[in-house]
Amino acid sequence: MPIDYAEDLNPAQLAAALHAEGPLLVIAGAGSGKTRTIVYRLARLVEQGTRPDHILLLTFTRKAAQEMLTRAGYLLGMGLSQAAGGTFHSFAYSQLRRYAEFAGLGKGFTIMDRADAAQMVKEAREKLALGKGDKAFPKRDTCLELVSKARNKELSVEQVVTNEYFHLVPYAEDLSRLAAEYAALKRAHGMLDYDDLLFELERLLLAEAHVRKSVNERWRFVMVDEYQDTNLVQARLVKLLAGERMNVCAVGDDAQSIYAFRGANVANILDFPKTFPGTRIVSLEQNYRSTQPILDLTNAILAGAREKYEKRLFTERANGAKPELVRTLSDASQARAVMEKLAELRREYALHEIAVLFRAGYQSYPVELELNKLGLPFQKYGGIRFTEAAHVKDVLGYLRLAVNPADLAAWRRVLEHVKGVGAKTALAIAQTAITGDAAGLKKHTLKRPVLADILRLVEGLRNDRPEPRAALARVVEFYTPVLMETYPDDYPRRQQGLDELAALAAPYRDLEGFLADLSIENPGEDESGAREDTLVLSTIHSAKGLEWKAVLLIDLVEDRFPSRRAMGRPEDLEEERRLMYVACTRARDRLTLFVPESIYVRHLERHEPMRPSPFVLELPHGSCLELREGFGGRLSPVGGPARSPAPSAVPGPGGSGAPAPKLGFCTHKIYGRGKIIEHIPPDKYRVNFQHFGLKVIVGQYLQMEDA
Repeated sequence: MPIDYAEDLNPAQLAAALHAEGPLLVIAGAGSGKTRTIVYRLARLVEQGTRPDHILLLTFTRKAAQEMLTRAGYLLGMGLSQAAGGTFHSFAYSQLRRYAEFAGLGKGFTIMDRADAAQMVKEAREKLALGKGDKAFPKRDTCLELVSKARNKELSVEQVVTNEYFHLVPYAEDLSRLAAEYAALKRAHGMLDYDDLLFELERLLLAEAHVRKSVNERWRFVMVDEYQDTNLVQARLVKLLAGERMNVCAVGDDAQSIYAFRGANVANILDFPKTFPGTRIVSLEQNYRSTQPILDLTNAILAGAREKYEKRLFTERANGAKPELVRTLSDASQARAVMEKLAELRREYALHEIAVLFRAGYQSYPVELELNKLGLPFQKYGGIRFTEAAHVKDVLGYLRLAVNPADLAAWRRVLEHVKGVGAKTALAIAQTAITGDAAGLKKHTLKRPVLADILRLVEGLRNDRPEPRAALARVVEFYTPVLMETYPDDYPRRQQGLDELAALAAPYRDLEGFLADLSIENPGEDESGAREDTLVLSTIHSAKGLEWKAVLLIDLVEDRFPSRRAMGRPEDLEEERRLMYVACTRARDRLTLFVPESIYVRHLERHEPMRPSPFVLELPHGSCLELREGFGGRLSPVGGPARSPAPSAVPGPGGSGAPAPKLGFCTHKIYGRGKIIEHIPPDKYRVNFQHFGLKVIVGQYLQMEDA
């Protein structure tokens, strides 16, 4: 039976599937049936006479390619095993094997896996005698990660260190030497790593015209999925593979480009029509996942993007609850408000149909604590549970000893960081401390003076019995040098986890209660695998491609979403906007945004007021957001704390005071045109400038545009 394309596809999908020759760019909005469109286009090409072995389908997972080819074969009633489908890297490997002689690799070249590559990095480090006796020098896996990032982003090692590993700047020169030596060792031994595959294929195609011609003749049609996630070399390879025919179809969504940290470059999809003149652009805007009220909000998020393909998602699911915006007094009360919302949602949805999403793994810690208290099972993706993090366990070890000096496991945890103390010695010291053997302890401390400091700290905590927050402050002060020495590669990230732990401790009055709540086993952790009725906690990056009936998005404040680092560069801020879009488009029926008014700051030992995320401030609250009272807070304007509403903010229900100045666009002599995000009384404005990001400017220096 022939395929009824018009019956099976909506008009935009049909246009993409039936496109014949020439470059095609399919901008596939979230939930718009992207895979279905690719499958039907594959089937159409074969149905129109294209041989399957003339089709090349490049995806980011082998599973995705096989699924698409299988589904297309099912439509056609025939197998498509002859079509080439797989990842960029697997395709590159197959071509380098095929043309090994011309690539200058010989038949015997081998590909190193990650373990092999890490071992070669170690050999390069030893050959250069780098980091000898220096525990702060980055470990081999970090060195390999850094070298790989520099390769994929096509930046120097120094640039990557400066941009992303600021704590390793003193080692930037050594790391550059290490990268060069690693490359030399690979060449000397005829080995390639994962990243080399793409660059070697590019080099081959550029250097050998007859190979390029052969490849172009073989694959008459090239299709690329998730094009927004390609890096620079992948985009160049697509152009080389397309050849003069330019029968290339790229499918993706610029608004879902969120992997710049891996080397993905959103400019690839934005510049596709320039790279391939005559490109036909088809936008898939009909959404099959979310309700229209949710899509209204996601459309509003994209409205503020600097560079984008215009699209407006719509759906036949016109009815549904408006997304909700919940203000809470603090990050702690936010966690309790999440529990309240979960209780409400569970009347309608199973637990596994709900997800709590966040920008960074440590941000879920307060929620995890509340879930443990209630005994609600959860699975976490994109970051480990905070009670399982090594540095958190280290710090809690001191607190456990303050409560129970006979806690052998805690003694082992604390002592394992003392130089020269192995498992046997740790056990001997612990038993000496537990039995109160003063002479034995003196003997141990004479050998290891730092042990005396540990004993004084634990004894002081036991005698003084400070509140958990104060106890943690003392432990963290002592532990910070240990943290920096033990985890030199990523201690700034781990430090954030300790700050979050201090915030969790703030409401508690005794160590016993605090430790008990932290130690309750999460019933969602099951060795046999995830249980069906289990709440999902996930970073947004890990949630991409997934969906839930209800989504709760937390910590929508500056420095957390967008992250502090992203606030400094316009391109990073734009990626954070796309991340917000991805988060909200995971929701099918219900979406709730949480904005805490304050966050506990450990080194200040108090809650500091926080500004709502600029992405929240931009939203037209009345039309697509419903304000709701949060735990410990009350309905308030989004632009200011509930206790003293800012007159400039958008008023919530029952709001009073002077009307807000009309927010729109403005121009600055230096920064150019920008969007006004917020009025800061009496005469300042927070403006998002196209090429300079967020700035606070006195009104007299701005030329306001008429609405």
